[in-house]
Amino acid sequence: MFAPPAGRYLGTATLLLLGLTALWAVDLLPRTWPLLALLLVGLAGLAGLLVFFRDPERRPGPDIVAPADGRVRAVDRDGPTLRISVFMNVTDVHVNRFPMDARVTRIETLGSGFRPAYREEARHNVRRHYHLETELGPVELVQMTGIVARRLVSYVAVGDRRAKGDRLGMIALGSRVDLLLPAARADPCIALGDRVVAGVTPVARGRP
Repeated sequence: MFAPPAGRYLGTATLLLLGLTALWAVDLLPRTWPLLALLLVGLAGLAGLLVFFRDPERRPGPDIVAPADGRVRAVDRDGPTLRISVFMNVTDVHVNRFPMDARVTRIETLGSGFRPAYREEARHNVRRHYHLETELGPVELVQMTGIVARRLVSYVAVGDRRAKGDRLGMIALGSRVDLLLPAARADPCIALGDRVVAGVTPVARGRP
């Protein structure tokens, strides 16, 4: 299965590659090494798009689950907020998921600039905040852009209700997702550097 934006990119790349291959096969294009190299590069590019847009089905894990594939870059508390930050590499699945059952109460796009997503100052980058109403109270999920990852895609709108593990959106070419939980109602169950899988890996446990 592929993420929703995949169709136009995969379709265009496939048609272009098939067209060039057909012209080469019937001798309407010269059979030269540079052209063969171009076709091989195109094939590699198509394979890269297939990897980039993959969106496998997943069974939700227990507790509060990771909102993104990647590596945990921060687990910290800032006053009343527990922050769990996940850095997505270009090879990770780019679709983000709901960490728990929730209703979307507000969506904001804020910030400016495209600093490296792994740096702390990236929290000021162009980003999208999803304010969620959950059984623990208000929860926030933040998609952040980076140097290369500059496209934020939303699959939901204000008022939508979604179950844990449902798709929320995606970030093109990696970047970072921060999950902000009420510190008084949640305890982390992962550590800095852990690998997590969106919708599957538990990252925190709620408490009364």
